[in-house]
Amino acid sequence: MRYSTLLLNCAAAAFLATFVISPPAHAGEAELDALFERLQQPELDDWEQIEQQIWREWSDSGSKSMDLLLQRGRRAMSEGRLEDAIDHFTALTDHAPDFAEGWNMRATAYFGAEQYGLSIADIGRTLRLNPRHFGAMQGLGRILEEMDQKESALEAYRAAYAVHPHRPGLEESIERLEADVSGQDI
Repeated sequence: MRYSTLLLNCAAAAFLATFVISPPAHAGEAELDALFERLQQPELDDWEQIEQQIWREWSDSGSKSMDLLLQRGRRAMSEGRLEDAIDHFTALTDHAPDFAEGWNMRATAYFGAEQYGLSIADIGRTLRLNPRHFGAMQGLGRILEEMDQKESALEAYRAAYAVHPHRPGLEESIERLEADVSGQDI
């Protein structure tokens, strides 16, 4: 058996195993499903409120201590203290490795510090834990676009748009990259 085939089979087995041994769904999962269903409506005036509800749910780790680390990291980021933010988010991911928003926020801090490789790695972890994380998908698209990987960036933007078609800037990014990748002027 070729090494690449063996790796592919192992990766597929690991992927399938996550469905078999995954813990039960979060108590708010049905609520999240309903919110994401509403986001799919074409004419949606209150999409910003729905998005905020989703962010609130995603920001609740279930632990006051972990929520405090998230809050401290966000405050440090807003104050431009990226190194401190990364430290807070690292403590959060160390203590709550299954909390997707911790990984997403550290990815955001790494992006701000122009540490794109580390940011991409944390985005990957975020999306493994929360495959509907439109913010992580859009962030990945932005990084890939800055790295001049336009086709991959376009895929990331399209994935985010499929989850949240009202997200500001996504449609424009998709149109711009579609024209760029096809070689047409906008």
